[in-house]
Amino acid sequence: MRIFAPLLVLGALIAAAPAAQAAEQPAGFWTTPTIHGFGRIHYLPDAAYRPRADQTYRIVFSVTQDAKSPGTVNASLDHVARTVNLYAAAGVPLSHLKFVAIVSGGATPLVMNNVQFRAAYGVDNPNLPLVAELRQAGVDVAVCGQAVAEHDIQYDWINPGITLALSGLTTVTTLEHQGYDLLQL
Repeated sequence: MRIFAPLLVLGALIAAAPAAQAAEQPAGFWTTPTIHGFGRIHYLPDAAYRPRADQTYRIVFSVTQDAKSPGTVNASLDHVARTVNLYAAAGVPLSHLKFVAIVSGGATPLVMNNVQFRAAYGVDNPNLPLVAELRQAGVDVAVCGQAVAEHDIQYDWINPGITLALSGLTTVTTLEHQGYDLLQL
């Protein structure tokens, strides 16, 4: 047993290292310039492959992963916010961002209104403020109508800020046909 004790201590130190590094980051290291409070970024103004402000970007995000717990924001939806923040920080006007987030699979419950989410999970829906911020920035947050049915969610339980789509499959293929790039999250 003594042989493993130093390894356990080393493992604990390695696991604590990211938290220590985060504590050492200066104020303003992480920002949320457009989607306030969500999708934090550390902007690198001289990095390669920066988006161009004179281009229009069409992206359909396939949001399928469920949240770690009902009380936490869906990480995939937060990545949509991060993408908006990165493009905006690079100087791309929001009018040049044609973004659609289609929610399906395990992520489907994030579209529920607060009353129904609270009834199902016992907490307020933490995704609704993020959905509102995304909508404010021009992102269409949609849900697969087939996934809603599969999750036994009634259609009138969908938050008003969410677009009801026929399906995730047809949304992705229709938008790809219109020149959108697919990002699966």
